[in-house]
Amino acid sequence: MDKPGERVDTETEATLLSASPEQYMSAGQLAFFRRRLLAEEQALLSAVKTTAGHLQESETSSDWNDRASAEEEHTLELRVRDRERKLLQKIREAVKRIDDGNYGWCEETGEPIGIARLLARPTAALCLEAQERREQVKRRFG
Repeated sequence: MDKPGERVDTETEATLLSASPEQYMSAGQLAFFRRRLLAEEQALLSAVKTTAGHLQESETSSDWNDRASAEEEHTLELRVRDRERKLLQKIREAVKRIDDGNYGWCEETGEPIGIARLLARPTAALCLEAQERREQVKRRFG
């Protein structure tokens, strides 16, 4: 069964998707994305605290196999946290774009990014076509 908050978000997402093009990045839409971004930011910060506590709690074992397993777990956790740190930066940049009035518009072309893309990736700063071009250039030239 859906949680009450999930049902509201789903209805809001449906409303956003069915909105007319003239309503693109209205105050209500911007407020929706701000709430979503800030909620994700809080979830990431909470995860960081949990990891920091977990890493400090770890005990060193005299068994080499146990020690190697623990080291591998720590390495994986640190990699995940590094990805989350980068995502946290993107979230903060997206909130700044909301504050600046640039959220929802492609940084390269100035075209709308689109509600569906923003729902899937609220931190998106490029429209799909510009993102694909950037990825092709990256693949080609490293």
